[in-house]
Amino acid sequence: MKRPQFTPGRSCLLSVALSGLIIGALLFSNLTRSVGNISSFGLCSLASAKARAAAEYAATPTQLQSILHYATSKIVPQQSLAEISVTFDVLKTRSPCNFLVFGLGFDSLMWTSLNPHGTTLFLEEDPKWVQTIVKNAPTLNAHTVQYRTQLKEADSLLKTYRSEPLCSPSKAYLRGNYKCKLALTGLPDEVYEKEWDLIMIDAPRGYFPEAPGRMAAIFSAVVMARGRKGSGVTHVYLHDVNRRVEKMFAEEFLCRKYLVKAVGRLWHFEIPPASNASQSDGRFC
Repeated sequence: MKRPQFTPGRSCLLSVALSGLIIGALLFSNLTRSVGNISSFGLCSLASAKARAAAEYAATPTQLQSILHYATSKIVPQQSLAEISVTFDVLKTRSPCNFLVFGLGFDSLMWTSLNPHGTTLFLEEDPKWVQTIVKNAPTLNAHTVQYRTQLKEADSLLKTYRSEPLCSPSKAYLRGNYKCKLALTGLPDEVYEKEWDLIMIDAPRGYFPEAPGRMAAIFSAVVMARGRKGSGVTHVYLHDVNRRVEKMFAEEFLCRKYLVKAVGRLWHFEIPPASNASQSDGRFC
């Protein structure tokens, strides 16, 4: 995620809106779960059921910290409120869920708070940046990762990946797949062992030639999504689609036919498991 730039007017309005989103998520989560819990009991157990529901679904420490942070901070996330709302709309129905985020920044506390009782994991390329963010938000689940690509290789990688069988849709995998340069091979075990319901790609850096670029993150996200064994689709969000490489790799791997929403610089895809996909000619799209 990109380093923030302070704009006073935008900061004030967005901070208020973000605090409202988090409070809304908390109330929505409490209401739906409380109703579910109470409905499973008879009238004689109504009072005790309500008490248990209230205790179980009280605000988490991270949510309270997040509300305080965004209500008082002059630093706000890079995504606009409209862009954030695209992901929030899905989290309202899927949380608690498994949410994987490529990138770590001043919006990380917000994403964790919008997925209460779920797993939200952040992958960041810069160890010093991880220390900076986690110092002020120690509850975040963040890991440093290394990329094997550079942005200046993007065109070459797109032209040549089909010549490597282990990059093909039918054979691609991630952990230990060193032959496919687009595969992220050194991620934490938790990333490989979980099925991710939502994947946000807002990193690594992709605005100078030696930067890692988001090519491998996009490829690896679609490999995870296609490998899904559970029900439903994987929601994949790609930010900064106004940039050539992000757009080019999205159209190659995430597929226009799976694009369900485009707001600002954010594209939202719903990727089905490979067993439900229609493509069979050796291409992802």
